Amino acid sequence: MVPDRLYFTDSDEANALNASDPMALLIGFALDQQVPVQKAFMGPLVLRERLGSIDAAALAEADLEPVFRERPAIHRFPGAMAERVQALAVHVRDRYDGDAARVWTGAADGDALRANLAGLPGFGEMKVKALGSVLAKRFAVAAAQDLVPWHPTLGDVDSPQALADYQAAKRAHKAQWSKARATA
Repeated sequence: MVPDRLYFTDSDEANALNASDPMALLIGFALDQQVPVQKAFMGPLVLRERLGSIDAAALAEADLEPVFRERPAIHRFPGAMAERVQALAVHVRDRYDGDAARVWTGAADGDALRANLAGLPGFGEMKVKALGSVLAKRFAVAAAQDLVPWHPTLGDVDSPQALADYQAAKRAHKAQWSKARATA
């Protein structure tokens, strides 16, 4: 199962790209750090428009920093994220023969999928769970079921309203957490 769209941005074209191109999905998750979800998941489309491709081999060989820095910058930290996306592309090119979908289609079970996702440059436990949730809930990847956390993630986003609700809940949770830390 491949959804027509992942409703992570305000752009229908970006939402379709993130759903249809596994490398776009991985790049979006790599960029989903210290920027709004919409900015992170616009990144793959902007990168494709500027570079002409988001193929792992092309990204691995390209000088990505100027592409990331071009205004408007693809990310708040263009230099660091250019390096991260390039490392991700090299990893996908070298480990999965350039086929980003093999990160999950090649995983026999949840443990193998967790290891594959955790092996991606810049993917810690939170990204493993969030991407696992998207793979389980939006792409029906059976091996990803064990990765779905108890709390809401991007895997629960199935519409523009669901994204707004998810972001509001996330902001409220962060505010509560910050308040609890301040009083501790």
